[in-house]
Amino acid sequence: MRLIFMGSPEFAVLPLEHLILNHYQVAAVYTQPDKPAGRGCSLLPTPVKRTAVAHKLPVMQPASLKEAEAVAQLAGFHPDIIVVAAFGQILPQSVLDIPGYGCINLHPSLLSRFRGASPVASTILAGDDVTGVSLMLMDKGLDTGPILARAQIPISAQDTTGSLTAKLSLIAAQLLLEVLPGWLRGELTPQPQNEAEATHSVPISKQEGKIDWHLPAIDIWRRVRAFHPWPGCYTTWQGRQLKIIEAVPLPGQGTPDIGQVVAIEGAKAAFGVSTGSGILGVLKLQMEGKRAMSAADFLKGQRQFIGTILQ
Repeated sequence: MRLIFMGSPEFAVLPLEHLILNHYQVAAVYTQPDKPAGRGCSLLPTPVKRTAVAHKLPVMQPASLKEAEAVAQLAGFHPDIIVVAAFGQILPQSVLDIPGYGCINLHPSLLSRFRGASPVASTILAGDDVTGVSLMLMDKGLDTGPILARAQIPISAQDTTGSLTAKLSLIAAQLLLEVLPGWLRGELTPQPQNEAEATHSVPISKQEGKIDWHLPAIDIWRRVRAFHPWPGCYTTWQGRQLKIIEAVPLPGQGTPDIGQVVAIEGAKAAFGVSTGSGILGVLKLQMEGKRAMSAADFLKGQRQFIGTILQ
C-alpha cells in the first residue's frame, strides 16, 4: 500500500508522523514551496518539509498541481491513496483520479461548518463551544466531499488559534489511524455533507488584527484569541503598535469615551479598555520593539497610561 502525504503547516505534522511511526509506506511528501521569512528574507521550509527531511522521505514542492508535468510526476509514484492535511492547494480532478482509494482530507472543523482557509480562527470568532476534525473523501469542490468520520472536542475560554490547532492536530492524527484501515478494507461508506448547514471561512489578512474599540468587549476578546499567534490583535499608542496578547471580557458599562484605558480593581487584569459594550480586561501585551509582558508590569513603567484614549 503506497501512500502520498500532502500538507504544509504544523497542523499536518502529527498526522504525517503517526503514519510514519505506524509503518505506512509514504512514497513521497508534497508540501508548499519554501517562502522568504525574517529580515534577511531567507527561504523557510514548511513544518511538514522539515519533518519529511528528518525521516529521509522524498519531498516534492510544486508551485501548482495543475501543470501536466507535475501531475505526471505525482502519478509516477503510483500511490494507492493520497492523504491531505492543510496542503494549501486545491487538487484538480486529474490528481483526484490517480489513486485507487481516492484522496482523503483531514479538515480542522466539523464539516459542513467552516469549509475553507481559516476554520480554526473562524470557530473561535463565532463563539462556538465545540469544534473538531473531519476526515472526508475529496471531490473537486472546496471541502465539499462526503465524510468518512468526525471527532469532536470542546473549546476552552483560554484557547487561541495556536493552542486549538495543536489539539486538533493530535485529534486528526488519531482519527486518521482509526479510520484509514477500515477505508482501505472497503468497510466505510462516505456520508454526504449537509449543504443546508454549510458555512465558509476565508483567508485572514494582517489588517484584520487592528482593534476597533467600538465592538463589544466579547467580540474583541474572541478576536484576540482567534488572531493569536497571527496576525495578532493590536491598537496604537504614542504612534507605536501595542499588541494585546491575552485579554478577558469584563462586566460593566465602561466609560463614555470608547477606547479609554481604565484601572481595574479586584480582577486578574491590571487595566481595561472601554469598548462599545463592556470592558476588555488586558492580561498580557507587547509594545512595539519591546518584549511581551504582563499588564501589571507594563503599568509600572507607564503610569500615565490610565486615562489614555486608544485610537
